[in-house]
Amino acid sequence: MKNYILSVDQGTTSSRAVIFDRRGQIKAMAQQEFKQIYPQSGWVEHSPKDIMGSVMAVIAEAAVRADISADEIAGIGLTNQRETTLVWDAKTGKPVYNAIVWQCRRTASYCEKIKERYSEIIYEKTGLIPDAYFSATKIKWILDNVAGAREKAERGELLFGTVDTFLMWQLSKGKIFATDYTNAARTMLFNIHTLKWDEELLDIFGVPESMLPKVCPSGYNYGFTHKSVLGAPVLICSAVGDQQAALFGQFCTDAGDLKNTYGTGCFLLMNTGRRAVRSENGLVTTLGASLGDRPPYVLEGSVFVGGAVVQWLRDGLKIIDCADESETLARKVEDSGGVYIVPAFTGLGAPYWDASARGIITGITRGTMREHIARAALESIAYQVCDLVSAMEKDAGIKITCLNVDGGASKNDFLLQFQADILNCPAVRPEAIETTALGAAYLAGLTAGFWNSLDEIRSNANTGRVFTPDMSVDVRERLLNGWNKAVGRALK
Repeated sequence: MKNYILSVDQGTTSSRAVIFDRRGQIKAMAQQEFKQIYPQSGWVEHSPKDIMGSVMAVIAEAAVRADISADEIAGIGLTNQRETTLVWDAKTGKPVYNAIVWQCRRTASYCEKIKERYSEIIYEKTGLIPDAYFSATKIKWILDNVAGAREKAERGELLFGTVDTFLMWQLSKGKIFATDYTNAARTMLFNIHTLKWDEELLDIFGVPESMLPKVCPSGYNYGFTHKSVLGAPVLICSAVGDQQAALFGQFCTDAGDLKNTYGTGCFLLMNTGRRAVRSENGLVTTLGASLGDRPPYVLEGSVFVGGAVVQWLRDGLKIIDCADESETLARKVEDSGGVYIVPAFTGLGAPYWDASARGIITGITRGTMREHIARAALESIAYQVCDLVSAMEKDAGIKITCLNVDGGASKNDFLLQFQADILNCPAVRPEAIETTALGAAYLAGLTAGFWNSLDEIRSNANTGRVFTPDMSVDVRERLLNGWNKAVGRALK
């Protein structure tokens, strides 16, 4: 009997497999981190073998932990780090270069040139601001810099995919070559109004259309995995970008609903329904998850370095041994002691979009301790989200009165209380913060008939914790003024 949905969440720093039962509860979970590759300043890569190896490992481990077989899995949902770009040989499946990660800034100077001539065209068609963040210039870089790649691509011998496409191709042994609307919309090659790959954009970036996958709804019967994955074929019935998966997992399915995910980066998304909101404040317009051929529009703001600043405390500065220690240290001091961290390690995203900005620490005195640094790092996440919320309120023309939150760093109670304080609105954390994996599972389960409706799923969801603001107006204004000054120093 098919009593479970398997969700595969391929993220920036790790891969996870989560097995959910009919109540949306976790039956088993497995996670594996993999290496981050930094060839030079501002460049970020992943080994495709590490991505695939970690995915296969966590699928196997989760199935063993749950003690289930392929016959008990109704379907597989995939969710992935978006924009990260892979190009591989259509016959052999061998990538021609490492995966170029969404954080990578190697094409920033080229994007500045593109902006001068094509910025308005790109925004009108894709809802995106020309930036190295998105996939198009990463594809172009590979074709221009890997020997023989462009010639092979022109002959139809190379394929491009974001991570979802690469995973489905590999898991099916080349039988599935597809993506969904949410991932296609992040390439800077897909027209979010016609819902098609755009010929003019392909010409601008020099990308042959033969490289591009079929585009489908997020909830869709994509095809079956090869029997070697789980011992028998299992249907892949959802693929969705991680942030749109979290939006769906938070039940933000109506216009005006929004959530913020605290992952490696931070991502604030608002469902705007059938209305494609034009941003005047540095946000982007993109597509949301859907079960049909007309996905909703979404307004999005992205912070490049969110939870990654805590990893930096651990792996770079080595002032903590684990992520949880950041909260312990932060609570040992009454405030940050005037210290601000602007973690612009690979530039600043919305609403600034400054690729050349670099991280700074300001306000250090002789009395500054590691506790102040840890607190300032956590506060920097909340400040950046506050910037996004302010921009989104201006664009959408509404006052945000509640922030739904999820993601790994949302486990940090100090961070969420400071977030509620600095925003002056409640932050609501669901009982299950694995909403990215859960969103992909919901989409897969609804497509497979595992669940009959969203109402059925909602009836099983449990309310989590609400963080209520408790900060005076004077303190809030003083802290925000200090943050704005620090950001000004980081901008180039």
